Amino acid sequence: MTIVDIANKIKKSGGTLYLVGGALRNRLLGRDTNDEDYCITGITADIFIKMFPEAKIRGKSFAVFSLMGKEFAMARTETKNGVGHKEFNIITNENITIEEDLSRRDITINSIAENVLTKEIIDPFNGKKDLKDKIIRATTPAFKEDPLRVYRVARFATQLEFKVEKKTLKMMNEVKNELNSLSKERVFEEFKKALNSRKPSIFFEILRKANVLDVHFEEIYNLIGALQPEQYHPEGDAYVHSIMVLDYASQETTDLAIRFSALVHDLGKGVTPKEEYPHHYNHEINGVELVEKLGNRIGVPTLWIKCGQIACREHMRGGIFYKMKPSKKVDFIERVNKSNLGLNGLQIIVNADKLSSRNTNAQDINFATIGNQCLNTINGEYIFSKYTKLQGVKFGEKLREERIKWIQNN
Repeated sequence: MTIVDIANKIKKSGGTLYLVGGALRNRLLGRDTNDEDYCITGITADIFIKMFPEAKIRGKSFAVFSLMGKEFAMARTETKNGVGHKEFNIITNENITIEEDLSRRDITINSIAENVLTKEIIDPFNGKKDLKDKIIRATTPAFKEDPLRVYRVARFATQLEFKVEKKTLKMMNEVKNELNSLSKERVFEEFKKALNSRKPSIFFEILRKANVLDVHFEEIYNLIGALQPEQYHPEGDAYVHSIMVLDYASQETTDLAIRFSALVHDLGKGVTPKEEYPHHYNHEINGVELVEKLGNRIGVPTLWIKCGQIACREHMRGGIFYKMKPSKKVDFIERVNKSNLGLNGLQIIVNADKLSSRNTNAQDINFATIGNQCLNTINGEYIFSKYTKLQGVKFGEKLREERIKWIQNN
């Protein structure tokens, strides 16, 4: 059975099947899509169930049907009846038109439908033009009824690298007082999708423009205006630096724990007393607690928090690796290697920190290559073969001693 077969069956019962949502948006953009969502007008859910008894039903407030790996829902309207993301009165019946269903959707580029059989495009809010112009725009003033849309807009702008229209930014700000009603799981989901984009900094820039960055991302917000030494940071304050480091690191890795660590490596600068500007004494220590606060507030995985804390503690040392004594280099290599972030993860962050905004000799900070070579060459097997009778503490001491010698000679 094909989607056209389903559409024809629905048509015989008086209904019409439309492709909607991200699948249609992505197709119009010439992008691939994994999920397909369909909207049905002209029939009730009961009739759909009778036609397709094999369809699986899910959803609490309204029924969504899974069939052939695709999702189907009856056209519906919504009326807000409380505070937050879930408080809506939902109406679904055979008289609701596709235009009425599209009007409840968040942004114009998601408020387009295509008749499966005729291929007619239904675009009452000029979403196709906004796709062409690369604009994110609220479909109607009803946008403000769902606070989660604030983060969805920032995420879509990040994924698509679109601009957000001024009136939409204003509407995002107008629901600021409802953002704390969102579960951290929903906030994290949007943040995670943005973090997985080519240029994650856009997410934070959109929230900043809407003046809502301080709600769930207070520690990032506090970096705004945190002045840094101009000779080391010509790019500007600690906020600008942090999102530049994030974007740089995102070109080097798809590992979201490392990307998160790049974002938070300088959080400690957000609590530096202004009288100490442009210096940020002990920011690498002060940032450790802030990473946990931010991570817990938006529900990031514990692994990400641990990696972010290592980035805070160790990124400064990584940047001066070439200045260290051999014994300090060995201590640093062993400590970071045992951490959740690891030598290679920290190397990405230090490279992003040093190379994204200043002239730095990459070889001076290339501790991961040296460290991995040292650990792989001077290992337990090497010590056993050279000092056959060593055990316990003496074994560990000799291992460190030999690694220091290796560092001195390489």
